[in-house]
Amino acid sequence: MMHRSRVRCKSNLILALDVVDDDMERMVSRCLGILEEVAPFICGLKLNRQILLPLGLARTRETVVKRAKELNLPLIMDCKVNDVGHTNVEIARRYFESGFDAITASPFVGWLEGLSPVFDVARKDGKGVILLVYMSHRGANEGYGQIVVDEKTGKHLRQFEVFAQRAVDWNADGAVVGATSPEKIGMVKRMLGNAVPIYSPGVGVQGGDALTALRYGADYLIIGRSIFESKNPSEAARGILTSLKSVLGWTR
Repeated sequence: MMHRSRVRCKSNLILALDVVDDDMERMVSRCLGILEEVAPFICGLKLNRQILLPLGLARTRETVVKRAKELNLPLIMDCKVNDVGHTNVEIARRYFESGFDAITASPFVGWLEGLSPVFDVARKDGKGVILLVYMSHRGANEGYGQIVVDEKTGKHLRQFEVFAQRAVDWNADGAVVGATSPEKIGMVKRMLGNAVPIYSPGVGVQGGDALTALRYGADYLIIGRSIFESKNPSEAARGILTSLKSVLGWTR
């Protein structure tokens, strides 16, 4: 899904379209306008609740999701699934049926009667599940960085290391590791190898550096405000992509 788009578009940038606007018509117009501008420079689109809650799932599907599909851009719903299994399945099913190609999920909920049924639904529908391994905000270390005892091995590990191993064991389609913690990207990359791609949010406004994240092992960069809050979103996206040429090796 995302890999094919990355190769086709010669870009590993995913736009986090987290537009906030109290006027619904203006929100739709802004989202579609930004998407049109930036589409030539991205390989995918990520949505969160900033758009979904005010617009609702049906209207989001009829506007932003529809246009992304027309532009042949894979869609990630950043819903952070984290409930009991039967609820998780309904969440996943609704998003997949609405056109999303992948969802994010929290490993904290566990496998049995947690994420196992979500993976079953995703595999059946040809969709993806991306696990949150280490988030990008400053308080992430309070949970993802705490020392825990791995129930399988008895070893003392940091929580994100356990989650990285679960991404491999569960055959996840991706692992989220914040670009604000490049050393964590490196540690997770050594655990994942090429088995599970790393998606890194937090580039730009949150303080993460795109080039550094790639050098430490990120496969995809999730960038939001640095692009869509720019006076010229297309030029912002183009500029980021150009700055990565030394690592990506692509000529556009």
